[in-house]
Amino acid sequence: MAERAGRGTSSGSDSSLDKSITLPPDEIFRNLENAKCFAIDIGGSLTKLAYYSTVQHKVARVRSFDHSGKDIEHESPYEITVQEEITARLHFIKFENTYIETCLDFIKDHLVNTETKVLKATGGGAYKFKDLIEKKLGLKVDKEDVMTCLIKGCNFVLKNIPHEVFAYQKDSDTEFRFQTNHPNIFPYLLVNIGSGVSIVKVETEDKFEWIGGSSIGGGTFWGLGALLTKTKKFDELLQLASKGQHTNVDMLVKDVYGGAYQTLGLSGNLIASSFGKSATADKEFSKDDMAKSLLHMISNDIGQLACLYAKLHNLHKIYFGGFFIRGHPVTMRTITYSIHFFSKGEVQALFLRHEGYLGAIGAFLKGAEQDNPNQYSWGENYAGSSGLMSTSPDLCPMQRARSGTFDMFEMDRLERPLVNLPLLKDPSTYIPDTVDLTDDAMARKYWLTCFEEALDGVVNRAMISQPDSMDAAERAEKFRQKYWNKLQTLRQQPFAYGTLTVRSLLDTREHCLNEFNFPDPYSKVKQKENGIALKCFPSVIESLDSLGWEERQFALVKGLLAGNVFDWGAKAVSDVLESEPQFGFEEAKEKLQERPWLEDSYSEWIQRLKEGPPHKCALIFADNSGIDIILGVFPFVRELLSRGTEVILACNSGPALNDVTYSESLIVAERIAAMDPIIQSALTEERLLLVQTGSSSPCLDLSRLDKGLALLVRERRTDLVIIEGMGRAIHTNYYAALQCESLKLAVIKNSWLADRLGGKIFSVIFKYEVPRK
Repeated sequence: MAERAGRGTSSGSDSSLDKSITLPPDEIFRNLENAKCFAIDIGGSLTKLAYYSTVQHKVARVRSFDHSGKDIEHESPYEITVQEEITARLHFIKFENTYIETCLDFIKDHLVNTETKVLKATGGGAYKFKDLIEKKLGLKVDKEDVMTCLIKGCNFVLKNIPHEVFAYQKDSDTEFRFQTNHPNIFPYLLVNIGSGVSIVKVETEDKFEWIGGSSIGGGTFWGLGALLTKTKKFDELLQLASKGQHTNVDMLVKDVYGGAYQTLGLSGNLIASSFGKSATADKEFSKDDMAKSLLHMISNDIGQLACLYAKLHNLHKIYFGGFFIRGHPVTMRTITYSIHFFSKGEVQALFLRHEGYLGAIGAFLKGAEQDNPNQYSWGENYAGSSGLMSTSPDLCPMQRARSGTFDMFEMDRLERPLVNLPLLKDPSTYIPDTVDLTDDAMARKYWLTCFEEALDGVVNRAMISQPDSMDAAERAEKFRQKYWNKLQTLRQQPFAYGTLTVRSLLDTREHCLNEFNFPDPYSKVKQKENGIALKCFPSVIESLDSLGWEERQFALVKGLLAGNVFDWGAKAVSDVLESEPQFGFEEAKEKLQERPWLEDSYSEWIQRLKEGPPHKCALIFADNSGIDIILGVFPFVRELLSRGTEVILACNSGPALNDVTYSESLIVAERIAAMDPIIQSALTEERLLLVQTGSSSPCLDLSRLDKGLALLVRERRTDLVIIEGMGRAIHTNYYAALQCESLKLAVIKNSWLADRLGGKIFSVIFKYEVPRK
């Protein structure tokens, strides 16, 4: 093997899995005027450019009024200001090498304030285009090791993109089966199939070694394929293979033994000899069949080799990438089959959604080491990313052949590092989302239509949230077009951004709103509703305090559920709130389903409160502003505090729909504390702590929470988690298993979802769960 082993000469990052699109240059090289540093990965046919930029966008800020000496009855609880905020973004752009000179010219003309003096470059083309880059951009090209860049890039996407890894299943309704990211990504095997094959064992962030390889790789397929078929282009060769029948060329087990070889357990359809029939058959073989036979031969060789190395090093995760893969369905299918066969189904071939950018990401990270990008968490910006494309063999070559096609991928630096909730029972198997719309065609059709029908209302809400802006209508229309296009893409390619869920549809909409400077369309709605609810707080507390213990517990739960009705993201509710301005807390209680509820563990909850000791600390994930947080959540918090339970109240870091944000919760808590001594003393004594989740989503991913929140949960020995709201407790986390007691409660405000769960609109979910010992 030592004589044959070849370290694949391709950079391994020429993936065309992502959807190529044609756009004006300024929409491709976005925010170039604020670019700070660059890196580039140039493969045999594709260039991947990476740059870091600062992005200026609007944010809605809330600030408490000074109420000293004023009549607060006619005032809002806080004022709202719109400010400019600067955040960091990573841009990755992929294009054919034939456009490299034009692209370099455009970059040169639009660079304003770059801090880059040296351009980190990787890939075989870094040598070929070195002089051109230095001449065009006036930057010194510093070449980086291909494999080091690949590994760094791979580690980065595995840590930061939840739906990065997928298995390919061509004969399934869902071609792409996305995997749950394990909190510990190491160790793994990376099989990079370039001209040859490199097999790398990755143990930690900086510890990896080349453990083997082969000279029989993508270059072998291309070279022999060209000799056999006279086809010189790699994509065209794969297109031939996709149409071929290898059984016309290969000798099968049944051709040798007349059927299956039962003694050895070999199927009759197993390849006994690649190209075996060509030695004896006196006929011409089609190009399609020869290409398919060649593809199987090389894929099987690589698959067996990868399995042997995985077994030798006791590794269970094998990621494939490189020029040979490039997102082609036919190569992914043959590699998948080979791995399954040689591992006897124990190992799965895994591929990466952004495999094409690994080298560019790694080169960028090498060039930005002084800023330590790995200390931050990053998130994919759906508004600025192209997403996966359909990989039908009949479509790919035509789409790849289109001139001027570019692919984009963007990641935003998050303000705070994100980690798992320490109370997850098993982080490696936790799946936030309740329904996978990629799999469920009926649910997918419904929800995509639902979001399309809601679009006019969102556009209108965005416009009226900025009445003093001259260009609000124009920006709102641009938002409409972008989000509509995203929805149409997802109709055709539901796997475009990973597993399709209600959460991802909501998050994509929020990303698109932010893209066009609508940071918080519901800010004034929340301001008004918070003001109204605060005025009602004393009377609600007075009413609760007048009740006996058991009656009060039910009233508290009913108030929590009634508050959850006030969700502007649910059309059934927003229609009522728009048409009936007087609809309030008591009216919401009347809407609730009578007991027994659709999911009803209330009796078990009351029994626990009666017979068990007070909980040490409760973590509550709040949902909506206004009546929900003020008249529903805070009275419930107050009762827990009175029992001797500490409370951590977690709210969104950023806005989404009318969900309460951390900054709003601080002002609300301050106003409530001025009216209620129990809340006042709990805040003063730090028995009530308000924290941010690290999220700006109407849903909740317990595997990506603010690190400070996670530390606090451990420090306070939290033993009760309460998740409130349809987005957080039904669309996500309905089946989430925790190490401690949990309450999941919500009112179902969508008739389709209610029907799917066996209930009606305004049915109640009250799910009290105790972990099994």
